[in-house]
Amino acid sequence: MMNIKKTRRDLHGVLLLDKPQGMTSNDALQKVKWLFNAKKAGHTGALDPLATGMLPICFGEATKFSQYLLDSDKRYQVIAKLGERTDTSDADGQIICSKPVNITQSQIDEALTHFRGDILQVPTMFSALKHQGKPLYEYARQGIVIEREARPITVYENQFIQFDVTNHELTLEIHCSKGTYIRTIIDDLGELLGCGAHVIYLRRLQVSNYPIKKMVTLDALQNLADKDELLMPVDSPMNEYPKVILSEQQGKNILLGRTIEIDSTINEVNVSTKENLVRIYQDQRFIGAGIQTNNKLSPKRLISL
Repeated sequence: MMNIKKTRRDLHGVLLLDKPQGMTSNDALQKVKWLFNAKKAGHTGALDPLATGMLPICFGEATKFSQYLLDSDKRYQVIAKLGERTDTSDADGQIICSKPVNITQSQIDEALTHFRGDILQVPTMFSALKHQGKPLYEYARQGIVIEREARPITVYENQFIQFDVTNHELTLEIHCSKGTYIRTIIDDLGELLGCGAHVIYLRRLQVSNYPIKKMVTLDALQNLADKDELLMPVDSPMNEYPKVILSEQQGKNILLGRTIEIDSTINEVNVSTKENLVRIYQDQRFIGAGIQTNNKLSPKRLISL
C-alpha cells in the first residue's frame, strides 16, 4: 500500500507555549508543530529541560521576526537550594561541593544588591554558546573548560520572595535583559554567600510584553479543537518597536525593496530604538520591519503574505 505524505499547513503567528518540565525546547517545538500540522515553526530562546514557562513558538512568516523576541527582556521565578553547588549550577548536575548554611536575611539582602543593574556575567560552561562551532555544553560534558569572556547584562529587578530556612530554599523573581543566565546568577550568589547554591526550580513568567494569560500547556493544546484561535499576530514579536503607517503606493515601493521618504509628523518615528528599527504597515496591514533614519525608510525584513 502506498504511503501518502500528509500535507502540512501554511500557518502564521505566535503561540505562547507553557513548556513542561523535563522536556527540551526543541522537543516541545516539534510536538507543537505536529499538533498544528504546520509547515514551518521555530522557538525563540531555549529553556533548559528543568525549566517551565513561556516559550514563544513562531509559525510561518512570524519566524522572520523571532530574533526580536530573542533580544527582548525576560522575567523568571527561581528557587535556589543553598548549601550545595553542582557542576551545571542546577539540579540536573552532580553535587561538587556541600557546605553548612548559616545565612541571615540581612546577608541575603546585601548579597542581592550585587546582582542588580548593569553587571558583567561569565556564561556557564553548560550553555549553548558556541566555541569553534560547537556548543559549550559539549565541551563541558567531556570535562573540557573553555575560557569565557564576561558579558554585559542588565538585571532590572532581582526581588526577594521568600527564604525557607528549614530546607535552605531561596525564592527570587528576576527581570533581566537578553543573554542572562539565571543559573549563573544563582551560582555566583551562592559563592558570594559562602555556602554554594544551585537552581532547583525555574519558571519563565514572561517574554517581552506578551500576556501571561495567553500561555497554553501541551495538555490543553492537545484537547483543543480550534487551536488557531490561540495564535498571536505575525507582528507581535515587534510590539515594542515604533509603528510606521504607509499609503498603498508607499507600501508597494517598500515591498519592491526601495527606500522611500515618509512624513515623520504622522508616525512614531521619533522613538529611538536599536538600529532605528520600526514595524511597517501598509494602511493597517503589517508588511515587515524597516530601518528609519530621519525621513527615510528602508526595508529590512518583509513578509510575503
